[in-house]
Amino acid sequence: MTDTETTAPQPAHRTVPPGGAAVLASDTEREHVTDRLRRAAAEGRLTLAEADERQATAYAARTRDELVPLVSDLPRPARPPRPRRGPLTPRARRLLAVHAGVSAAVFLLMLLTWLIGPAPFVPVGPLLLMSLILFVHSRRAEREPSPDGSVPDELR
Repeated sequence: MTDTETTAPQPAHRTVPPGGAAVLASDTEREHVTDRLRRAAAEGRLTLAEADERQATAYAARTRDELVPLVSDLPRPARPPRPRRGPLTPRARRLLAVHAGVSAAVFLLMLLTWLIGPAPFVPVGPLLLMSLILFVHSRRAEREPSPDGSVPDELR
């Protein structure tokens, strides 16, 4: 046996530095970078040849560190005024529906008690408090991940 038969083939280039903590790039991150490159080419910031070359490099990238230089000289897109929120999870939707149903039942019971009974006041305070609690529950309920949350800031 010769030395060439016993050694395993070595990769052409090493993408993760030895002992380093490079993070592997996801398909979503690669797609985000190529979308930015396409927009930059459409705006005239990159030539078509340069955009094609960068896109090929982006699709071949293994780590985030390889993607960052591809968009580092491009202006950052404007951030939305507020981060987008994902839709409610099925569990959160069920819990919110139960909370709304119980609140509606208590609201109707209090209103009926006020209309029929000898209560001298309209139960506005408790009704407002229940409405506020329901609103806070709807805002703080568990949500699916936002589409914008899957791309790190350095690749935006």
